[in-house]
Amino acid sequence: MRLSDDATSEHTSVSKAHIICTVTISTSDQTDHNKNQPQQRVPQFPNPHMPTTRSQNREADMEAALKTFFSSPRFAVAGASSDPNKYGHKIFAWYLRHSLPVTPINPRVPTVNILQREHTTVASPKALTDPPASAYSLSVITPPAVTWQLLKEAKEAGVPAVWLQPGSFDDEVLAYARANFEAAIGGDGGGGTEGWCVLVDGEEGLKLAGREWSRL
Repeated sequence: MRLSDDATSEHTSVSKAHIICTVTISTSDQTDHNKNQPQQRVPQFPNPHMPTTRSQNREADMEAALKTFFSSPRFAVAGASSDPNKYGHKIFAWYLRHSLPVTPINPRVPTVNILQREHTTVASPKALTDPPASAYSLSVITPPAVTWQLLKEAKEAGVPAVWLQPGSFDDEVLAYARANFEAAIGGDGGGGTEGWCVLVDGEEGLKLAGREWSRL
């Protein structure tokens, strides 16, 4: 499943579960099987005094990025749409429902209708001037080729943090975001099946940032 505006499948999240695999060996084969098997190893548990692993470092980095992202005073959604079937609509509505100040970015239309209200759009991150772009974190729901140019404009405008929805980037775009912004969220991880998504992981980010919000 992809979360770009071109996606047609539903976004789902799944609970994490531990899966234990077992192998059944018949009695007649048990003896020969055991002869050929190496001695069973005793499970090794992590030593709390050992250095952290790369995965632990990545988790800590992402928590820091979430905190930075949701510490911005305002937010913008690139790819905002009036179509309730598109994720540009769903994600903009998520910000509204969490009582967060948000601006839609869409160069094709002057307004978008979301949650029964008209919202005036801006054409690009460079048009975020009141307050300046440095006060915004940016959610991106555009195709990778569009995202590339969008991120360049966001960097020039002074946007500090970006969240790349699944389907909005390729490896090169994600690497650019990580290298050029104070915080860049995207790629593998999060609570869903396709990577970091505002709809799934946004509330955790609000908690990490200590952000006050109320559900509308």
